[in-house]
Amino acid sequence: MTDASFATRWAWALSGSGHFFTECIEMIGRLGAVDLFVSAAAEEVLRMYKQALPEGTGIYRDRTASAAPVGRFYDGHYHTLVVAPASSNTVAKAVLGISDTLVTNCFAQAGKCRVPSIVFACDTAPEMLSMAPGGLVKVFPRRIDLENTERLKGFEATTVAESLADLDAAIARRKAQLAQG
Repeated sequence: MTDASFATRWAWALSGSGHFFTECIEMIGRLGAVDLFVSAAAEEVLRMYKQALPEGTGIYRDRTASAAPVGRFYDGHYHTLVVAPASSNTVAKAVLGISDTLVTNCFAQAGKCRVPSIVFACDTAPEMLSMAPGGLVKVFPRRIDLENTERLKGFEATTVAESLADLDAAIARRKAQLAQG
């Protein structure tokens, strides 16, 4: 089990969602000690949104079949996992216990190591505005996507953020918890 008092870094996993993607990259840059876990789909989104990753972040890409970098959770490197943005695909796999990408493996291993997770789920309302590379678009999440977001809220040591404000508040709460020891 990981002891958060010894863990020194944030783990941040990027999925293939473009929902508030640039804002999430900006948040990563403000956090400080972050290791970034980038799925193959997130690499595509990085290129579409022409985003550079913040300097000073450790970067692990989805290049191994066994998602070898997740072993760092067992070694006690991380006090918190943030999955943001989390695509409907990532949320569905997490809810079903499927860990076949770097991001879903991070979520599974964080849970197994009792590392708290903050997940910024993209599909949280029946009708939403989301940023696409060409500008804002209206999206209509499917009922199954909304149900999976609700199911994820029941997971142990998992906070589900439904907006950027929620994500920022969840990170601030976690920082306060860490500061208290």
